Amino acid sequence: MNIHHLELFYYVARHGGIMEAVRNIPYGIQQPAVSGQVAQLEDFLGVTLFRRRPFALTPAGEKLYNFIQPFFSNLDKIANELQGGQARQIRIGASSIILRDHLPELIREVKRKFPGISISLREGYPVQLEALLLKEEIDLVVTVLEKKPPAGVHSLVLLELPLVLLVHSSSTVASAEQLWQRDRIDDPLICLPPGEALSKHFQQKLRELNVDWFPSIEASSVDLIETYVANGLGIGVSVAIPQKKLSRDVRMLPLPGFSPVLIGAMWRGRTTPLLQLFLDEAQLRAKRLKDAHADPL
Repeated sequence: MNIHHLELFYYVARHGGIMEAVRNIPYGIQQPAVSGQVAQLEDFLGVTLFRRRPFALTPAGEKLYNFIQPFFSNLDKIANELQGGQARQIRIGASSIILRDHLPELIREVKRKFPGISISLREGYPVQLEALLLKEEIDLVVTVLEKKPPAGVHSLVLLELPLVLLVHSSSTVASAEQLWQRDRIDDPLICLPPGEALSKHFQQKLRELNVDWFPSIEASSVDLIETYVANGLGIGVSVAIPQKKLSRDVRMLPLPGFSPVLIGAMWRGRTTPLLQLFLDEAQLRAKRLKDAHADPL
């Protein structure tokens, strides 16, 4: 007995006719093909399974439908169970800023298009998030992309964030060049830990410029850097984040020639429809942020 013929008969019986079955079969197939293949099933069995006009299952059709219905009606359910609920679940890891300022809108859009999904969020630094991804404890990471991803990990660049200096609004420093021309920079430097991409890029360019300026305060996030600058504790190195408003006590100075920090997504293995939707929405949001940054009016 041809299992595909049984599947087509299941849809015909469930939806009350061939025309309605074609509208509900989850793949493309024409009405004549359904009619022909169900007729082949009837020929194989030597019975009529249903009356065409008006539609009604025969006793043989009722018996066959009752037998195959539990199998075909539970296929989606068992697939979801075997996937551990992955079809409607996604686990995302990101920094606190991304989780706070960008993911809420993104998740709202995804839920509108993919209702009923389950989402879990994990906060962490890039190294921590990559480790969680490799251990398959999360499905998607949105973080700083610093190097080529490990084997089996896919990546997608979403944004390039230029490096900037943050100075107190009362500071007399008008440009980074003013600092580079000094014999010695006495202003305390506030930055992320030395292992972070932002700090690496900054110190690498300082070496090229033959400028010595080492951290006085290490902060765990760019938000903390801004807070400490606003409190007059030094000059911070940060990134220009589109649409992010600075404290009124802080000014931003560009750092031309410094390598930007790349923000992107990483994931492993097969791209599920839900994961692809998150990636598509992330790209759309990144584009809107870039466009708004280029044309603030």
